[in-house]
Amino acid sequence: MATRAVARRKSTASGETDRASSVRAVGGEIADRDLVGMYLDEIARTPLLDAAKEVDLSQTIEAGVYAQQILDGEVESDAGDAKREELEALVADGERAKDIFIRSNLRLVVAVARRYPRAGLPLLDLIQEGNAGLVRAVEKFDYAKGFKFSTYATWWIRQAITRSIADQSRTIRLPVHLVEELGRIRRVQREFNREHGRDPEHEEIAAELDSNAERVGNVLDWARDPVSLNMSVDDDGDTQFGDLLEDTSAVSPEQSVMTLLRSEELEDLIGKLDNRTASIIKMRYGIEDG
Repeated sequence: MATRAVARRKSTASGETDRASSVRAVGGEIADRDLVGMYLDEIARTPLLDAAKEVDLSQTIEAGVYAQQILDGEVESDAGDAKREELEALVADGERAKDIFIRSNLRLVVAVARRYPRAGLPLLDLIQEGNAGLVRAVEKFDYAKGFKFSTYATWWIRQAITRSIADQSRTIRLPVHLVEELGRIRRVQREFNREHGRDPEHEEIAAELDSNAERVGNVLDWARDPVSLNMSVDDDGDTQFGDLLEDTSAVSPEQSVMTLLRSEELEDLIGKLDNRTASIIKMRYGIEDG
């Protein structure tokens, strides 16, 4: 009776723990959505840039970087005896221009981050990583080449996000190129399901990506998340996933009996030999007594 009571208390406690974990998980998702909404409201206050403004800000950033190099002694000034105060003012202007450039493109980061809904990381984490890519894009952007900044920045943002997913989202780390390939496969799966109302076969995915079915299957297998052997599989928490798996290394009772009989039969046969011959055979085949 006491044992059953203790077991019931353990099962109840386990169930309460699972429910509490579920509540915390749901609460965390709601909190994340609220934070994302607040963040979107905040960044929406900054106006977008037109092409002319992008060039103007880029020139100001470039001037600030050059002024900083002069102050650091990395390059010689072409402007003669430029005053330190003037150079510091150019540096400050460049930093302000960089800040405006970044803030005006934060919505682009959110748009890219939302393309990875099944990445295994919270959206806010993806946005944070994407923001780092945006900063890098602003620093590397060359306005003189005539490219549109959003097109250029998207590459840097996507790279930062996919690298973060590869490094942080999985127990077993996948190489970046596999994460990107998996993203393309997932995108085809979503679009196919939306159009046809069913999941695509590997051959159908491969045809869309100009790949082969075996490769698609391998990538999807590599991307599977590991499952803990201690994971509960019933409501009471008494049965774990590992309890349901077959131990392929275990010897069956029939095999154990056959092995024992063979061993006894072999001992009887060796016992009929003289001591020297028996010793040689045992040493040759690694047969021990007992």
